[in-house]
Amino acid sequence: MHHLTPDFSSGFSRRRRRSSLSGYTLFEIMLVLGIIAVLVGSAIYMLSGNLDIAKEQRAKSDLQAISIQLQTYELLNFRKPTTEQGLKALVQMPTSEPKPQHWRKLWKDESVPRDPWDNEYVYRNPGKYKTDGFDLYSLGRNGKDGDPENIGR
Repeated sequence: MHHLTPDFSSGFSRRRRRSSLSGYTLFEIMLVLGIIAVLVGSAIYMLSGNLDIAKEQRAKSDLQAISIQLQTYELLNFRKPTTEQGLKALVQMPTSEPKPQHWRKLWKDESVPRDPWDNEYVYRNPGKYKTDGFDLYSLGRNGKDGDPENIGR
């Protein structure tokens, strides 16, 4: 004779099997996250060279802007600031001799910018490397004077 009682166990196992097939296991999720981490890490590594190039370009741009302001300073005062007065003379009136005749604040900020590696730009007047003018350059990423990687020297 045939039993008419419902078989709950077969329906439960089918549901359980269906739900485990529709989800992802922890291993699969961790594998995908690992692959994504490797891809992001390699992309960052590949772009790190571009960051150095961008910093060099910013330093060159800063040097050009500072050089223009030094020329303006010279037009107003008939000479560029001395090494002692430094680039600070573009934002504060020098107190040492030779004092400027027609001083004006020529840099919009309160201080002259620092290079992308957070060093001060080197300014010498008269120049050590350009004996017929002035030196203005960045120490670059190594931060050492006289290094071949100095920018603008």
